Formats: sequence, structure tokens, C-alpha cells
Amino acid sequence: MSSPDPQDFTAEDAFWLRRAYRAAGDARARGDRPFGAVVVDAAGEVLADAGSTQGASGDGTLAHSEMNALGSIIRAGIPRERLEGSTIYSSGEPCAMCSAAIFYGGIGRVVYGLSAGAILELRNARPETAGLSLSCRAVLESAHRPPTVIGPCLEEEGAVPHRGYWTEAA
Repeated sequence: MSSPDPQDFTAEDAFWLRRAYRAAGDARARGDRPFGAVVVDAAGEVLADAGSTQGASGDGTLAHSEMNALGSIIRAGIPRERLEGSTIYSSGEPCAMCSAAIFYGGIGRVVYGLSAGAILELRNARPETAGLSLSCRAVLESAHRPPTVIGPCLEEEGAVPHRGYWTEAA
């Protein structure tokens, strides 16, 4: 499992990413998919903390943890200027839909834990159940002003909420 450049991934990043991992564990404990996201502004204030609600809602779109976090930020009316200096910490590599929402929401930085490949491996996914094979980097690098992307990070820790989940949920 690859690790980020230590100059880019800080102790503060590790702290917030671990909080996203706790949100993923909380989501699993509620019966939802084990994903979490935390958005933190440049001053270190948490703007949103969310887990997946796919199990409870049955929604495969807006119930992703990143979408839940971004939705709460929008509902709170947080100005875009504040979001440009913010980081979203995602327990897993954001999917193409969430990556686009991160860009359009104005978030300036993404730090993620588990890579999409690691998630697919934990899910024992087959080609017909793997979903889109477009990395968050590919989506975000296509933007005119792409957010910074750091990841995968701390994958061994990020795998913990997933262990056994995908066989239990099948």
C-alpha cells in the first residue's frame, strides 16, 4: 500500500483522517456502508462530519459520506471563499460523483484514506459490481483549478471498518 509524501501529509491530516475513519465506523454500527468524511477549514474548524447513510436511505447517490458532508455545508450557508481553504478528509477515495461535487462545492484540498482499488479488494468486487473505474485524481485533474489531492493514506487503519462488512452485507 502506497504512502503519501510526508511533506504533504501532516500530523494534523492524520488526526482528521482518523476522525473520518471513526465516522466510517459509526456509519457501519448504524447499519450503513462504512464510509466517513470530515470537512475542516483553514483555521482547523470542523465544517461538517458525516457518514454514509446508504443503508438507512437506500440512496446510492446523495447518501455517500462526502455528499452528506457537502450537503450540510450548503444548508449551513458557508461561503465559498471559506471552502477554498478547506480540506475534505474522506475515509475512502471519493468516487467520480463525489469528486465532481467536491470541485463544484469549492473545496480546495482532498485527503483520502483507502484507495478505490483497496475498497474493491475489500468488497471482493467483480467487474460487473465494481462501479466506475475513474480515480478521484482523474476527475479533479480535469478541472480548470483542481483541488490538491493527497492519498491513499493510513490504509491499514482505514480498512478496519470494512473488515467483514462486505460479506455480512451480501
